[in-house]
Amino acid sequence: MAAAAARGCGGVWCQAWQRGARGLALAPCGQRAVASNARGGVVPPEKCGLAPWVPVVGLEIHAQISSNSKLFSGSQVQFAAPPNSLVSFFDASLPGTLPVLNRRCVEAAVMTGLALNCSINKKSLFDRKHYFYADLPAGYQITQQRVPIAVNGNLLYSVCIDNKMSQMVTKTVRIKQIQLEQDSGKSLHDDTRSQTLVDLNRAGVGLMEVVMEPDMCCGEEAAAAVRELQLILQTLGSSQAVMAEGQLRVDANVSVHHPGEPYGVRTEVKNINSLRFLGKAVDYEIQRQIEELENGGTILNETRAFDSKLGCTVPMRDKEGKQDYRFMPEPNLPPLILYDTKSLPANMNHQQVVNIDWIHERLPDLPSVKRAKLVEQYGILPEHSFTLLNEDGLTEFFENVVNQTQMKPKKVIGWVLKDLLSYLKQHSLTVKESPVSSFVLADLLNLLEKKEISSTAAKQVLAELWKGEGKTPLDIVKEKKLELIQDQKELEEICQAVIDGHENEVMAIKAGNQRVLNKLIGLVQRETRGRSNPVLVKQLLEKKLSE
Repeated sequence: MAAAAARGCGGVWCQAWQRGARGLALAPCGQRAVASNARGGVVPPEKCGLAPWVPVVGLEIHAQISSNSKLFSGSQVQFAAPPNSLVSFFDASLPGTLPVLNRRCVEAAVMTGLALNCSINKKSLFDRKHYFYADLPAGYQITQQRVPIAVNGNLLYSVCIDNKMSQMVTKTVRIKQIQLEQDSGKSLHDDTRSQTLVDLNRAGVGLMEVVMEPDMCCGEEAAAAVRELQLILQTLGSSQAVMAEGQLRVDANVSVHHPGEPYGVRTEVKNINSLRFLGKAVDYEIQRQIEELENGGTILNETRAFDSKLGCTVPMRDKEGKQDYRFMPEPNLPPLILYDTKSLPANMNHQQVVNIDWIHERLPDLPSVKRAKLVEQYGILPEHSFTLLNEDGLTEFFENVVNQTQMKPKKVIGWVLKDLLSYLKQHSLTVKESPVSSFVLADLLNLLEKKEISSTAAKQVLAELWKGEGKTPLDIVKEKKLELIQDQKELEEICQAVIDGHENEVMAIKAGNQRVLNKLIGLVQRETRGRSNPVLVKQLLEKKLSE
């Protein structure tokens, strides 16, 4: 496929597409506000030109519930356990075994529903969804097709405008429903021996399926919405949501249509296990469909997979002959009844019921609230709060440094994001794997704040700390002789030598070009190997140049 993966929609750029001189290109478009009730600051139609294509993206997210045991059996849940070592008789679907609902899974689903502003159904039902696959021993999945546990919610998320963190817009995606269901086993395909092996460790693990309405229009929006959901799940503790371990899997439904017309035929891209791949898969699929239609072809209602090596989606199976899942009520499970404080019977044992209000009262601060508190408490920029929360463990690291240093939080955030985080990303390390602890970074920043070293010297010390040799910042300062020069007479002599050796720069400064002064300051810093105070150097240079 000649089409390259398209770039993200850039916040208020509804990803409508139009044919230009260089082929397919993005255009700012608000037609989707008319055609599909888009949310979150879309440009009004009257302010932009017509664009012939409007993409529509909806998501189905399967989140593995964080629980010690499975949804309907007592089997342990453990990632990467030996194959078929965590399988009960019920998981293997032996005759005569019956499901027993896991209370923890129900509470996790209620908690998630409340966090996503859903209405919690006090009575929900379980159903059997029939289909045949080798890793589904019973031949059906227990799910909630008719009356799910939570409905009609919404999720707020933010996207950058033109990839600028300083320009963000908040958008909303509606949550159609959240339902409890079983996970299937895992098929392991051995191409060498042309055989498939089945591991049932995952069979019966509790899942929450979060169904998002088609309110998104590009890969960037889809990835941002899933990332926000991931943070919420991790904050609640209802799911660890580690995509690399299959604890959060995304199916993306993508279609394109002309403004004002019904939605086009959609394709489903299954089992995407990375936010980056999600963005690429959605954008590629949008462009593929547009090219297909503009070349006179048709879009098949099919299931596709994203090939991360090729950067494209590939067909898996078609859906033209709609599969009959033969949904039926689950005969071995009664309706799931939940209570709130008003409906809870007086003589009911509180340990035997799930109280919606009790769970609601104990909800932790969600990511949006945490960001607002970080901005208010530390005076940092809103975009910095997003970065802190998006990196696992970075908020705690930042707050630990702030609590152990005399430096103001506004300065600390620069060192944490620009110096620490950039190094970690460069070396593919997590915050927990950082060779520089929050305590050590705080020590370094205290030396800088006390004016015992310059910022240039501090960066040299930090470079040494990355080696992880166990030295303290003070040890390195003494070893490398990086202390600030305290002898002002020595510093004056160095400044004079720099002035004497750069007559052209001196003439430019005296002619009114003050920017050249920064060059002289840098030269003094080089002469002193970063051991001079730039503020003092500037004062000395200005004094000598005015003489």
